[in-house]
Amino acid sequence: MISKISTITLFLLSFSPFAIPIDTLLSAQNLTDGETLVSQKSVFKLGFFSLGSSSNRFVGVWFTVSPDTVVWVANRDSPLNNTFGTLTLNKRGLILLYDSTGRTVWSSSSNSSSDANDFSPILELNDSGNLILKDQISNNIIWQSFDYPTNTLLSGMKVRKNFRTGFETYLSSWKSSNDPSEGNYRFIWDTEGAPEIIVLDRSQIIGRTGIWNGKFFSGVPQMLSYNYQNIFNFIVVWNQDEVSYGFEATSTSTMSRLVLHESGIIQRFLWDQPHQSWIGYPMAGRDECSQYARCGPFGICQINDKQACSCLRGFEPLTPMEGNMRNTSGGCKRMLPLGCSANSDGFYEIQGVMLPYSHNATIDAIISVTECRSKCLMNCSCMAYAPLDIMRQGSGCVMWQTVLTDTKYIDGGQVLYVKVPKSELGTNNRKRRAVTIGIISSSIILVLLISSIVYLLWRKKMKYSKQGKSLKHLMRNESFKETDLPVFDMDMIIRATDNFSNENKLGEGGFGIVYKGQLPCGQEIAVKRLSKESGQGINEFMNEVLVVAKLQHRNLVRLLGCCIENNERILIFEYMANKSLDFYIFDATRRASLNWTMRLEIVIGIARGLLYLHQDSRFNVIHRDLKAANVLLDEQMNSKISDFGTARLFKREQGAMNTETVIGTRGYMAPEYILEGAISVKSDVYSFGVLLLEIISGQKNRGHQNLIAYAWELWKEGNIIKLFDDAVESSAFVTELTRYVHVALLCVQECPADRPFMSSVFTMLSSDTLLQDPKNPWLGTRIKGFLSDMSFKQHDSSTATSTDQLTITEIEGR
Repeated sequence: MISKISTITLFLLSFSPFAIPIDTLLSAQNLTDGETLVSQKSVFKLGFFSLGSSSNRFVGVWFTVSPDTVVWVANRDSPLNNTFGTLTLNKRGLILLYDSTGRTVWSSSSNSSSDANDFSPILELNDSGNLILKDQISNNIIWQSFDYPTNTLLSGMKVRKNFRTGFETYLSSWKSSNDPSEGNYRFIWDTEGAPEIIVLDRSQIIGRTGIWNGKFFSGVPQMLSYNYQNIFNFIVVWNQDEVSYGFEATSTSTMSRLVLHESGIIQRFLWDQPHQSWIGYPMAGRDECSQYARCGPFGICQINDKQACSCLRGFEPLTPMEGNMRNTSGGCKRMLPLGCSANSDGFYEIQGVMLPYSHNATIDAIISVTECRSKCLMNCSCMAYAPLDIMRQGSGCVMWQTVLTDTKYIDGGQVLYVKVPKSELGTNNRKRRAVTIGIISSSIILVLLISSIVYLLWRKKMKYSKQGKSLKHLMRNESFKETDLPVFDMDMIIRATDNFSNENKLGEGGFGIVYKGQLPCGQEIAVKRLSKESGQGINEFMNEVLVVAKLQHRNLVRLLGCCIENNERILIFEYMANKSLDFYIFDATRRASLNWTMRLEIVIGIARGLLYLHQDSRFNVIHRDLKAANVLLDEQMNSKISDFGTARLFKREQGAMNTETVIGTRGYMAPEYILEGAISVKSDVYSFGVLLLEIISGQKNRGHQNLIAYAWELWKEGNIIKLFDDAVESSAFVTELTRYVHVALLCVQECPADRPFMSSVFTMLSSDTLLQDPKNPWLGTRIKGFLSDMSFKQHDSSTATSTDQLTITEIEGR
């Protein structure tokens, strides 16, 4: 309802900058410097402001709780030079900003053609931050600030383009943090092909979102995480009239904004109510592959790889020099020309990529993916195709007619089908001729070949053990080949570790020893040498290689390569300078060095990593052995989850899985996993809850689950502060720590269905959302004589206890 303000009230307001604020401005009413409009619920203010030490004055909108956070500026390119400016609304429906001389500094546009007699304009600042000019009689909107954004996108706003009128809205950066005038960068739709949003530096593309695939922008799969966390609903409209992108906060209490920074970076911010500050999240990762066209035409970029750029299959570096230097940043070219027929050409599939830049791509929203394939195959200029909409098993068609630019591997990415000659798919005549020549080769060569085979079979039988067979099986495994994981030779590993010297030994566990090493290029590495005596080590090795090789996240330890030689099974990881989390929190002296700020950041990092494993990675992974010893810390004390030897893949729609062998560490395993062999993502959530209690208390959850029982009793008594680690001063963090304990107790509830998913856990840890009361945790029971609270015998490697044909294997710290 539009506010009705009496003449007396308006008269008083016009003279007193300290009067009760209002959210509307009527025709012929003035707003002077020092006065403000305030939205009804006091979320936003409109008024005059300056930035930094500058004396320039601007009119804009800002958050009431954060006056420095300006979200819209009217006169961004025409500042006032004193405090005598006036904002007014005339009878014709124009907002006017005058300087002290009466000169018009800025004005709104107007689409109104109404006669003054049947037209009653009113300016209103609403609680979404939108400044709306409308007619009180017809209630039609004449003008709104959401149609003219500056550098900020708020909930309910849109970046859009109207295909019928050509009108478009986009974000444009400030010149600097103290200068809101239009800068060099724009966040704008590119609709020449499959629509996608790009970031421009003047006229040069520096970044892009990728096309909309029905669920998320192909280059921003993180959008799914925000939706799962129930923080935002992303809204993308694409029809014959317009294309638009925006978001809506799922809660009216959630204050958020998306900002195009003056450096060209897109960041999303959430208001952290407890700390009264903003928390920033990049809209997409900032890494060596985020640079537009980093690898040139027909190149593909992969982060955390020795060589970021490589050529697509069927292509080679543009120049021999680039090939010799192992550098394809200049792009690639075809090795063989296309034959332009179904008989000569085919497609190979690349999984998990951000689709190439779609400018000038051809789209067809109606045909099926099968029809798309046929259409591309018969079109000589078609280079690749992909489904337009990944919903409903994929439909529609995007075909690239020119070069493929800015393709890169990303977690949670899409599938791309690249057209190449069939010779690049392993079916060329030359290969068949080579096979024929080999078959009809001379009898001497044939005899030698047969002799070699006999010798190898004998050697295989006499020398190679079951471990060796498994390793050879791994080398032939197609999944292993697809990882493109570097295979190091043993000589290099020996040199890197000084022949596995004790001085380089970092740690030892049930599955082997970890050594520090250094590659010839100077890079420090951690070398995990699996024990030859460990029967489970073979399976663990294969599992860890196949699962971890394609997982890439800042909160996961990165696998750099492996070594399979002389019956050795060796994994090479990035080196973590500050060891593991248990090195600190369970040590009476060292735990004092981890203050609460560091600990809470470590918790958030672990939560991010686990959330990625459960729902954001190209695989969906249950870790099964999350514990303090498997959380490593880098030079900046960032937490990274490690050790995926016991991890299991699962389908997102899948509930619990059953296993006959329960593998894990006592104190961290969920009750349903121990007692029934039921494994799900909620098992990891339970382990996370235990780990969270350990980080806060500085105490280990040992047999009989005494830490959980202790925390539960303190919670019921209302004395949870007693749980906090007394090695660190806690008075300034009581609110946060109490909330973290509350979340931990929700995670360790006995029933898996009561435990939250990691998406909800992350939200609860990083916001002030209302938390439900936790139910009873599992405190240990006896089942058929078996003490299920994990009273294990201690062994150096692993201990298995069997009851009712369920084998439980405890994994020692590694």
